[in-house]
Amino acid sequence: MLKRTLLVGILCIYNCLGFAQQTQKTLAIIPKPVSITYETGSFIFDKQTTILAEKSLEANAKFLQTALQHIHHFSFAITNKSKQAIELRIDSVKVRNREGYFLTVSSSQISIIGHDVAGVFYGVQSLIQLSVQSKSIPACRIEDYPRFAYRGLHLDVGRNMFPISFLKKYIDLLASYKLNTFHWHLTDDQGWRIEIKKYPRLQTVAAYRQETIIGHKKDSPHRFDGKPYGGFYTQLEVKELVRYATQRHVTIIPEIEMPGHASAALAAYPEFGCRQEGYQTATFWGVFDEVFCAGNDKTFSFLQDVLDEVLPLFSSKYIHIGGDECPKVRWKACPKCQQRIKTQGLADEHELQSYFIQRIEKYLNGKGREIIGWDEILEGGLSPNATVMSWRGEAGGIAAAQQKHEVIMTPESHLYLDYYQSLHSDEPTAAAGYTSLTKVYSYEPHTKDLQEAYYPFIKGVQANVWTEYMPSSEQVEYMTFPRALALAEIAWTPKELKDYDDFLSRLRQNRLFLQHKNVNYFNRFEELNYVFLMEKSGKSIIHLASTLPNAKIHYTLNRKNPTPQDSIFKDHIAIEKSTILKAQLFVENKPYGKILEQNFTYHKAIAKNITLKNQPKANYNPSIQFALGNGLAGNSRYNNGQWVGFSGEDLEAIIDLESTQSVSQIGLNLLKYHWQRMWEPNVLTFSLSTDGVNYQEVYSTSEFSVNGINKINAIIKPTQARFIKVFAKNKGIIPAGEYGAGGKAWLLVDEIIVN
Repeated sequence: MLKRTLLVGILCIYNCLGFAQQTQKTLAIIPKPVSITYETGSFIFDKQTTILAEKSLEANAKFLQTALQHIHHFSFAITNKSKQAIELRIDSVKVRNREGYFLTVSSSQISIIGHDVAGVFYGVQSLIQLSVQSKSIPACRIEDYPRFAYRGLHLDVGRNMFPISFLKKYIDLLASYKLNTFHWHLTDDQGWRIEIKKYPRLQTVAAYRQETIIGHKKDSPHRFDGKPYGGFYTQLEVKELVRYATQRHVTIIPEIEMPGHASAALAAYPEFGCRQEGYQTATFWGVFDEVFCAGNDKTFSFLQDVLDEVLPLFSSKYIHIGGDECPKVRWKACPKCQQRIKTQGLADEHELQSYFIQRIEKYLNGKGREIIGWDEILEGGLSPNATVMSWRGEAGGIAAAQQKHEVIMTPESHLYLDYYQSLHSDEPTAAAGYTSLTKVYSYEPHTKDLQEAYYPFIKGVQANVWTEYMPSSEQVEYMTFPRALALAEIAWTPKELKDYDDFLSRLRQNRLFLQHKNVNYFNRFEELNYVFLMEKSGKSIIHLASTLPNAKIHYTLNRKNPTPQDSIFKDHIAIEKSTILKAQLFVENKPYGKILEQNFTYHKAIAKNITLKNQPKANYNPSIQFALGNGLAGNSRYNNGQWVGFSGEDLEAIIDLESTQSVSQIGLNLLKYHWQRMWEPNVLTFSLSTDGVNYQEVYSTSEFSVNGINKINAIIKPTQARFIKVFAKNKGIIPAGEYGAGGKAWLLVDEIIVN
């Protein structure tokens, strides 16, 4: 019998790892249209091709004209009549769905008919994608319309700021893939990025930080570059960007964070915080205790003044007010906040946050706008008309939908594009986690945990690009694309038409479009992957696979890099001893992509039954039995699925070797990153037993000096034992003065090695 464990990021269904087969006739449009019918012949662009459009579509015609001239390097006239024409028109009777279009191609004409102006625009975008791929387009009839009304991509400019020219390029790319909402995260602890004329210190103080952390937040001690950093967008620049986006049917939703993530604003105007002094614009990443004072009416006057200047700049129905990651430490110690709780009859600080959000919502409703907030706005009671952006999983979105509130699904698990997209060690520093292109594509907004009756409240889906580790626009592109294309297909294409192999087939051709747009995209999305299976005997079975067509996989087990002369993978690889597997894709005997390397360590606890007193939490809860005894170690980025985590609870594991044996060595890895709330245990002990009742302690330590992976290797006097007990005392509550003080400490462990 095979017992299975899947590494994080490895495709969940093995069949999906097979080679993709390209159809003989494929229009490589992303997102995939609702329907394509192929006909005989093709349309060839030439110097006689013109564009025919009615007056209301003049902007679309000029947009198409510019794009085609840039692609084909000859002129396309806009006329009132022509035989060899690309015709643009609106017919809301023929095309029934909002933003929908018909694209018809014959040998003599191309016709784009839209339900509305936006529909024509999206038909134009499909045509542009095809035009980049070839001067000849197969005769066909395309019917297309979106699945969701809200199709969003986010960008954080608080941590790192990007020029308006790049933001325009970003919006162009959104529009190219039929994403219609740009969520612009404008304020955070590390910087305030929008001009507010009534409060000039937001520009002179809040917009700048003294320096910026070098490396990852988890590193200790923190190092800084010593260079002031900052800037802001003027109101004129904001207006210009909104105008630019509107022309491309992209709505910009601004986010002004409140009540948390307020360090930068409070550095400029400390009177709106609970302490009223001692603030600075943050120089490193994380969640900070400094929040707006909810007990001070002047705080609300300040925020209303800010919003009064923000609203005229944006045409969006929604204003995003944040609402996430708001620690309650300052409110608990603030007399004004406690008085507010008392006078308003609130139960606690969570209801105080609800009061804060509802007060801002009421103000914005009075101005004809509605709020969106992160799912923490559910805490203490949801505001009457709020839309919830569900990021901490799907539970918040489900709860809001069941209360008949509109929801945007944006779960961190699948749609945070600041996560690593490859497990290769040479990838640039990223936030954490591992979200492959496959994982993004697999997301389904209509979660099975929500009753179908509430599906109409799921208005759309969004991916988020947090820029702590993206200091340049090139890095933003690298992390965002092509994963944003998978998002586009989630948002636009009917669920029943989604197919990952087909998506990859179109993406291979669509790379020409990304190159045409000079996008620094991640091009190793067809990396070699593997599935790890374990027999009860302890034998490991490895299945290697790639989606890359016509590729061969060569591998070695002798530490050498694979060549075309080495073993070719056919069915599986059986491993029964400690070894290093190296595998490489080859296309026509030339290496493709990076070498996959995995170390397997064999020992007496492999595939043995492990009983845990406390169950690990979902964030770090892989297949338990094999995560602690499968021969695979966790990595320093804690994203390869091998770390087992306990939040505030101890590790107590008992391993049954199934027979009494001599034990002389016990090993375990522990992860220590205080800046990630990952703490070493107070004490770690190993104990042995022959009967599973009476244990003798053979090792104890409280020394864990490494910031990172602490490798514990206890060499003991050879002792007869069947059962090994591993006990690690969790730190419990994070001490005062430390990052995350007052919260539960994480205890992370991986492979328990017994010899």
